Amino acid sequence: MFNPQPARHTRFRQTRVLIVGCGDVGIRAARLLRPHCRVLALTSQTERAAELRSQGILPLIGNLDAPATLARLAGLAPRILHLAPPPSQGEQDTRTAHLLQALARRGRVHSLVYGSTTGVYGDAGGAQFDETRPVRPATARAHRRVDAESRVRAWGQRGDGVRASILRIPGIYALDREGGDPRERVRRGSPLLAPADDVFTNHIHADDLARACVLALWRGRPGRVVHACDDTDLRMGDYFDWVADHFGLPRAPRLTRAEAVQVMSPMQWSFMSESRRLLNQRLKRELRLRLTFPTIEQGLAPQVG
Repeated sequence: MFNPQPARHTRFRQTRVLIVGCGDVGIRAARLLRPHCRVLALTSQTERAAELRSQGILPLIGNLDAPATLARLAGLAPRILHLAPPPSQGEQDTRTAHLLQALARRGRVHSLVYGSTTGVYGDAGGAQFDETRPVRPATARAHRRVDAESRVRAWGQRGDGVRASILRIPGIYALDREGGDPRERVRRGSPLLAPADDVFTNHIHADDLARACVLALWRGRPGRVVHACDDTDLRMGDYFDWVADHFGLPRAPRLTRAEAVQVMSPMQWSFMSESRRLLNQRLKRELRLRLTFPTIEQGLAPQVG
């Protein structure tokens, strides 16, 4: 994926990378980093320390909601992968604010990569677009992400040489990812929109996303936004119908938009009501990522059962 020059190999191996929000994708990224770097991870859950150590990751106990616990992060690592979600309430991401304040106290950060969401665009009516499209967050959750992006950009513009970049991430899937196995939704029989009302969705395999995160730490451009998505161009219903057919599961029922509003929670409806198709040229040209799974068919087809 990346191959440092032999003359720089020793120095590269000594590089520290701090992962903030080291869940499934963070663990996958750490596996890629470990042969070359010392990987550290911030966690607020002391019970996760053993799990992180088993993955070759040095756990650091701290809480993004408690700034005083973050003091030791200053100067700790020159590269930061920030995958922690915002708080569950409000329109500001205080967690990102606390993290950036801690990192700014001393020591130089070379690069910071923030994992945002494609939900910052709101509903695009199925339009196809690149990263230059203005954001139009339609939910408090998306507003918090826009706030975090703004903070990351401003932090990267302080003039001390840090490269702060943003990955906008769509739906993450993988059969071995908790909560990311599309068969789970099909088995629950969760309804989908009728073809006439259906929306376009975007996807990325968890392994490809982890590779994008690692590459962005070295190749991300200052202040740059990159769509971390694959080449799939499918409506949501067609996606889950394909999963159902491929794995021999019953297809989910289809509802009209009016029917769906009556039975879905506000959060479910927010996902079902936004339609967009993202272009990913920056992912391929700037980060130089060659997708292992360019489409969901390729990401799921080899794994029947």
